[in-house]
Amino acid sequence: MTDIRVPKLNNNDSTYVLVEWLVDDGQQVKAGDPIVVLETSKATEELESEEDGHVWRVVPLNADCAPGDVLAHLTAGEARPAPLSAPLSVPPHPGPSPSPDLPVTAGGSSAGASTAGAPTGGASTGGASSDGSAVEASSSGAAPLITAPAQALIDELGIDPAVVRTLGVAVVRRADIERLAARSASASGEDVAEPAKPGPAVAGLPYELTRVQRAVAKVVRVSHATIPAAYTVVKADVGPLLELAARMTREVRRPVGLPELVTFAVARLHAEFPVCFATLVDDTSALLPDAPHIGVTIDAGEGLYVPVIHDAARRSVKQIATRLMEYRLAALTGDFREDDLTGADIAVTLHHDGDVTLAIPLIFPGHACALAVTSPQAELRLDGGEVVTRTVVNIGMAYDHRLINGRDAALFLRALKALLESPEERFG
Repeated sequence: MTDIRVPKLNNNDSTYVLVEWLVDDGQQVKAGDPIVVLETSKATEELESEEDGHVWRVVPLNADCAPGDVLAHLTAGEARPAPLSAPLSVPPHPGPSPSPDLPVTAGGSSAGASTAGAPTGGASTGGASSDGSAVEASSSGAAPLITAPAQALIDELGIDPAVVRTLGVAVVRRADIERLAARSASASGEDVAEPAKPGPAVAGLPYELTRVQRAVAKVVRVSHATIPAAYTVVKADVGPLLELAARMTREVRRPVGLPELVTFAVARLHAEFPVCFATLVDDTSALLPDAPHIGVTIDAGEGLYVPVIHDAARRSVKQIATRLMEYRLAALTGDFREDDLTGADIAVTLHHDGDVTLAIPLIFPGHACALAVTSPQAELRLDGGEVVTRTVVNIGMAYDHRLINGRDAALFLRALKALLESPEERFG
C-alpha cells in the first residue's frame, strides 16, 4: 500500500482546500492519471498518481489539508485497506506562545529555553549566535537556520514556526519571510489582523473577503510594513508605439497593446539594470536574478492576479502576447496553476481606466520595484510654434529605497521611455 500525500505547492499557504476528487473511491488508475484537485489561495493544482493501483480516499471534499497529510491510499488489489489505529498524518498546529523577551525558533520553542533531558547549565536547543547574526532552530539539524533580520520580521508579524518550516530552505532570510507573509492567505483563516468589531450602534451588512482578496490584503500589509518606498514618474509619447501595436496584432494574430510591448521592453532592460530585478537578502546584500521574470497585473472582475511571464527576455512579442491572452482567460475563471503566479522579480501594474492619470504601484515583498502604466491620454503641445496632439502615458516606478536611489530610478525610466518612443527601431 502506498500513501498519496499532499505535496508542498508553494511557500505562501500552510493549508490547501481539496475542491474536487477526479476518481471514485476504489477506482483503478494508471501512473500519471489525475486524481484530485487542490486549491491554494490563488490557484488550483491537479495531483497525479505516481503508480498504478486502486485509489481509496481519506480526505473528504472541501476539507483543509496541509503538506504531508495523507490524501488517499493506493493499493495493488481491489480490497479496501484496513484502517490504522493512529492518524497517518497530523497537520502542523501552532505551539504555545513564547515569552515575549525570547526569540522564537523554527522548532516552535523559545531560544534559550531548556528541553527535557538537556543540561541545566544554560544549554538549550537553539539560540542566537554570539554575533547576533542568526538564530538556529534546532540542534537536530532538521529545522532551518534563521537570520536575525528574518527572526525580527517573524516576531513582528507573529508568523507561526510551523509555517516557517514549510519554506523548505536550509537558511531562512528576511526576503523569504517577506514573500511568505505577503502571499499567505491560508484556508485556516491565517490572515490580516481582524478589525475591531462594530459596536451595537453601528449598522451594516457583513461582507466576507474572498480568498483572493485576503491574499491581496496580506501583500498590501506586509509591503507597507516592510518596504521603505519612493516614487518617480515619467511621461512617454506612445503614439507611434500604438500604431505599431495595431499592425503587430494583425501580423501575429494575437492582441498586442501596451501591456505586451511594455513587458517586452522591461525585459530588455534586465542586463543594464539588474538591481531593479533584485531581491533584498538582508540589510547588506541582495540577489541578482539570472533572468527577468515579469509579473503583470490582471483583474477581470474576479480578483486581482499577477501571473508571470517567465524568462521574458527570451520571448518574442508574439510569445508574450499569447501568454498574456491565456492569463486573461484564466483570470475569468480563476483557472491558474501555482507556477503561473510564482517566480516574478518585478511587476508591471496596468491601469486601463482612461480617467487614471497617475498610479503608485505596490512593491511586492521580495521585489526591488514595481511599474505602473496608465491608459493613453491625448495631450496638446507646441511643436515649432504650432499646437499639435500627441498620445502619452505616465509610467511610474515605486522602488525600495534600500536598493535603488532616485538617480537609478530616473535612468531606468529614461531607458524604458527611449525604448517605447522608438518602436520601429526596438520592436520592428
